Amino acid sequence: MMRYEIRAAVLHDAEQLLALAQHLNTVNLPSSRDAIKKLLEVSERSFSGALAELGHRRYMFVLSDLEQGVSVGTSSLIAQLGRRDAPYIYFDVLNEERYSRTLDRHFRHTLLRLGLSYDGPTELGGLVVDPKYRRAPERLGLLISYVRFLFLAAHAEWFREQLLAELLPPLEPDGTSHLWEALGRCFTGLSYREADLLSSENKDFIVDLFPSGVIYSTLLSAEAQSVIGKVGAPTKGVEKLLRRVGFRYAHRIDPFDGGPHFVATRSEVAPIQMVRKVSYSEEPVPEGTAVRCLVARELTEPPYFRAIACSVKFAPDGRAVVEREGSEHLNLAAGENVWCLPLP
Repeated sequence: MMRYEIRAAVLHDAEQLLALAQHLNTVNLPSSRDAIKKLLEVSERSFSGALAELGHRRYMFVLSDLEQGVSVGTSSLIAQLGRRDAPYIYFDVLNEERYSRTLDRHFRHTLLRLGLSYDGPTELGGLVVDPKYRRAPERLGLLISYVRFLFLAAHAEWFREQLLAELLPPLEPDGTSHLWEALGRCFTGLSYREADLLSSENKDFIVDLFPSGVIYSTLLSAEAQSVIGKVGAPTKGVEKLLRRVGFRYAHRIDPFDGGPHFVATRSEVAPIQMVRKVSYSEEPVPEGTAVRCLVARELTEPPYFRAIACSVKFAPDGRAVVEREGSEHLNLAAGENVWCLPLP
């Protein structure tokens, strides 16, 4: 049997994801049954099409170890950041130079300016992998990350042309954000975790309480200045992957912790351009080399979407032969359309 499978996250995954969250308790996967159920309800309604407003859709994927019967990872696509009831909020990172002839002194300042968008990009978010599985030979972090590119290609009309990924900056072992302590807490009176959790439901407090003008980072603590736009050590691998496939630093950061925003258009992201919609064939392909791919099929009922990594041989006429173990796992029928993304 195939050991690992990726599928749409739906309501019945609540206990499995809660168990994963209790080991990690990240902002992307909070250790709260109510919070996880809310996320999963939106995910199921998004995959099923019951959530009509594209801007409210959030697609969560879950990576399962079928041999152990546990969920070991998750990722998500937020169809659109920024709506009239929930703007996309960020700090633009600007540079300013000042020189005094009187003192013969020259300074370069980093400035932060609060920005809002009510019609923002699609966000690639929520990437979490159980630490025990991060070095698995199957490269599970790559799979749960790449499934989002496959889904974006399969349903381009559901998403924005501009894509965004927000990376975590350096944080203290207890989760403390130096930027939040130096700035956000002063204007809200909230802890970093309280503010980040609240922002998933309502961002009005940021618009209402944060300063609307330019902030000179020079006035902040040295620790706060050092994390602006920087990527934390545990997220360096994600940064490397994003840069490799076409993303770049946007000189924008998260207003809570200073984490950098990376952006690209769909046409710039290599894996999205490599996705192929093919017809599954039971007839052998006479020529060609087998390619390891992420192979996905869609369903009209839960879990709506399933994907596995396996070998595929492509024919010039648009047919593809999926290795027997993979085709049996996905229960493919001859002539059925599947989506394939070759893996690096």
